[in-house]
Amino acid sequence: MASKERILVIDDEEVIRDSCTQALAKVGHVVKSAENADKGLELLKSFDPGIVLVDLKMPGKSGIEVLEEIQAIDPNIIKIVITGFATVSSAIDAMKKGAYDFIPKPFTPEEIRVIVARGLERRQLLLESEALRLEQEKTRKNMISLVSHEFRAPLAATIQYLEVILGGMAGDISSEAKEMIERCDIRLREMLELLGRWISLAIFDADKLSENFKDINLKDLASESIDVLKSMAEEKNVSLILDSPEDLPTIKGNKVSIGEVFNNLISNGIKYNNEGGWVKISLSEADDYISVKISDNGMGIDNEHLSKIFDEFYRVDGRRNAPVKGSGLGLSIVKKMVNAHGGTIDVESEIGKGSVFKIDFPKTFEPENSDKKEEDR
Repeated sequence: MASKERILVIDDEEVIRDSCTQALAKVGHVVKSAENADKGLELLKSFDPGIVLVDLKMPGKSGIEVLEEIQAIDPNIIKIVITGFATVSSAIDAMKKGAYDFIPKPFTPEEIRVIVARGLERRQLLLESEALRLEQEKTRKNMISLVSHEFRAPLAATIQYLEVILGGMAGDISSEAKEMIERCDIRLREMLELLGRWISLAIFDADKLSENFKDINLKDLASESIDVLKSMAEEKNVSLILDSPEDLPTIKGNKVSIGEVFNNLISNGIKYNNEGGWVKISLSEADDYISVKISDNGMGIDNEHLSKIFDEFYRVDGRRNAPVKGSGLGLSIVKKMVNAHGGTIDVESEIGKGSVFKIDFPKTFEPENSDKKEEDR
């Protein structure tokens, strides 16, 4: 490990800042300092230090608050607390907020160099662990993609063969055989859909998704989803209604993933509805977000299930012979996609009266791209 590292010192005492700078620069580190929390946090963004030395007691924002903000920005930054008031309770509080170690005032140049050296060893371990995790995740996703292709190709080919047989192009078949083949065809299609949803969930990457963020018109996307699901709604005699102002502001997002959110929630509103029911998509603007409500007057969901419906593989009606088939993955994918756009999703429902899914998308959202952050280090 190279001895040279970027180190930031945040302390309101000039003598402490100077002594840290001299002691650490002497062994090759690049040191910058700030006299208060606000300046320190601002410098943190441009300087990108590996270690931050933080005074626990400063005028204005405290060292504990600084620790919290650094932890939120990058948990791999090693945080060492400088204090003249070291107590067990303050140590515990600082450790809870992500501090790695303490150094009490006054300290010698050698003491600060030793504690920083320990911190650098800890940081190296964290970065190596994170690099290993990213490599393992990359390998996992590559394996999933490979396995999915190996599964999907024969499934799709089998469905095509069954379609040929059902179409009579392979000769006449008995009505009994036709019925069994039709059941096989249905089950294989369900399996293909389940596999597709599982893959979408398994390889979902919010950072990758954010690379394709563009201005999105939610009204246009809702209209496209209604067009796609129109035939499905007509089969069940369910009306699709769109209520949106003409001048709705755009949001930053990924068109394909938000389209999947609309498609999933609207199709659920159709599937779990009654003959002659309706599904309504309402869009509106608030101060800092765009609200989406997808409501229906269908079967509704019992209160005991509402807290679990966004869990992976959870189905309200988990019976194999349930009247409405599903994988239990759709809503978990929806939640991940909404969260990736900085949004929130909630649901209200009542048995026999229907459900309302409410999504709030922020008007302005800048996703953190952790992969890019690693490359910039």
